[in-house]
Amino acid sequence: MRANSAAPTTGAWRALVLPGLATLVCVAILVALGVWQLQRLAWKEALIAQLATRLSAPPIPAPGPDEWQRLDLAALAYQPVTVSGEFFDDKEAYVVHTLTAPKGRYGGVGYLVMTPFLTPGGWTVYVNRGFVPTDRRYPNQRPEGVVEGLTTVTGLLRAPSRRQWFMPGDAVSDNAWFSRDPLLYAAAYGTPSSEVAPYIIDAIFDPGLPGGLPQGGETIVEFPNNHFGYAITWFGLAIAALVIFVAFVAKRLQRPQSEGQST
Repeated sequence: MRANSAAPTTGAWRALVLPGLATLVCVAILVALGVWQLQRLAWKEALIAQLATRLSAPPIPAPGPDEWQRLDLAALAYQPVTVSGEFFDDKEAYVVHTLTAPKGRYGGVGYLVMTPFLTPGGWTVYVNRGFVPTDRRYPNQRPEGVVEGLTTVTGLLRAPSRRQWFMPGDAVSDNAWFSRDPLLYAAAYGTPSSEVAPYIIDAIFDPGLPGGLPQGGETIVEFPNNHFGYAITWFGLAIAALVIFVAFVAKRLQRPQSEGQST
């Protein structure tokens, strides 16, 4: 005997409760992640605007020892600073670096020259004087760029950074580093850490430097801002989860009807 088409049974609806709850939780998490990325987008845009303002600000005196303990390096990142003192080229540290998009004449594989700069106050700050090719690593290979006597440096304040886990180790014996940490350089030369600033100054480009090396002004000021794309991805996944659930529900609710028609 053929049964008439009937509405979905109560059991069929009950079978959808757990999948429905799972979908609800999944969609809630995905939407929350999308909203979080929008919040991160607003934060990043404010940070970029703040950075742009900071970069165009006049330089301030480089923080001295009396400020080091309470220094907020994150808040001072890329702050233009100025300081007077004397370079000590015989204690330079060399950071392995590949300059892929040079702003100046030189690029490719080479080093960033970290030179200790002794101030009249008796404390030292390491200055990233800029990029040099591998064959111009040492001061005697670029004598025109050696600055002697008292001078003034203007640049951007940078927090120290250790090498990434995937990088080779710092070759201290060869004075070839991947870390950008003034305290590590000071320790290698036996300089007391209490006399060394906990930050680095990236020197600006000096058009009047004879020979043009080290090539300053190569600081990469870039903040990736992909949060909007991430938000779209999370919201898209939430919509996809809903579409899949609706398709699943339609299929499950059609099954009792087709079974009833075949009896």
